Amino acid sequence: MVNLPRAALWRRLVALAFGLAVIRILTPQICGIGSDSWLHGQRDVRESLANHLVAFEARDDRSRHEATANRFAGEWALVTHQMTALGLAQVVLAHPELKERYLPTLAVAAGKTFFREMRGFGTRAWHGQDAMASLSSNNGHAYMAYPALAVGMARLVGATLPKRVIRDHDRLIAAFVRRLGRSRTGLIETYPKEAYPTDVAAVAGAIALHGRVTGRDYSRVLDRWAAAVRRVQVHQPSGFVYQRMDAKNGKPRDAPRGSGTALAGYFAGFADRSLREFFTKSVTAHESTCFGFSGIREHAEGFSGGGDVDSGPVVLGVSVAATGFALALARSPAHQKVFTRLMRTVGLFGIPTSQKDQRFFASGGPIGNALLLAMLTSGPEVAP
Repeated sequence: MVNLPRAALWRRLVALAFGLAVIRILTPQICGIGSDSWLHGQRDVRESLANHLVAFEARDDRSRHEATANRFAGEWALVTHQMTALGLAQVVLAHPELKERYLPTLAVAAGKTFFREMRGFGTRAWHGQDAMASLSSNNGHAYMAYPALAVGMARLVGATLPKRVIRDHDRLIAAFVRRLGRSRTGLIETYPKEAYPTDVAAVAGAIALHGRVTGRDYSRVLDRWAAAVRRVQVHQPSGFVYQRMDAKNGKPRDAPRGSGTALAGYFAGFADRSLREFFTKSVTAHESTCFGFSGIREHAEGFSGGGDVDSGPVVLGVSVAATGFALALARSPAHQKVFTRLMRTVGLFGIPTSQKDQRFFASGGPIGNALLLAMLTSGPEVAP
């Protein structure tokens, strides 16, 4: 080992400390570039990500194939088109001058969510029972709230949809109103014996949105649902919803978790502003920070577990999905600091990339970018 003079050693230590300090200060700032533009709804950043999803939908039209037999892959395909439709609709609501550009793709994405092959995973889970062919049954099929929300938003902003899709949308909402109205727990099943509060929040959001489109009053069923969420579905110490529950007796079948709660908060906003605010408070209270970056913890205190299809990877207790979904809830001046820290994390791991008139997150893929478009443009869809 070379022996350095004490002065030289100190100079090197000081230089190292200075370098680390510069990295500590500059890295969060670099990763957070653009967060203010998203926070304040700047048109150009919204357009650039929206353009990327428009290009994706065009590619998807050219390469469409039969749905996969894998439930999770099927869910991801459905959610990709749904979130693309929701994100584009939210951009149009905030910037009406962009209607002509985005309504055609919005209509296509929303229409795809009602394709039979898009719900094939649910049909298989229900032992061959197709959701749209069994609307008179009491089986929940709550996953159909995802296409219902997409079509509802398309109708809200005036997109042109086939009459068949509008008719199916009306019929589906009528079934959801009946099923949710009969539930004492505020839950209906997604799959046999599997009820997810997040999916039912999407059901409530779809019902409320249909009311805004048609002028129908669904307040009675929605008020009962919101009360049941607070009474039955929320783990009171944490404010998180249980990830999975028994629809009949309301008993938890999984832990209270951040990923489900953050997404439920976004969906709840379509139906009940106060419930969205409640979930916003719950989710932001579970922020974990480090050196100017932050994420949302997946499990409430006293619970633990690894990552799964709902949460994505869980690193040091922080969930990728919960962190991404929380952007919708934190995107307000009241939560600016939280939003900025979350966006720094997204910037660090999402790998922001620019290409022509598109700006997107290279590590997200279509579903990641569709989700981020919906979360980062959330606001105009919130119930009055």
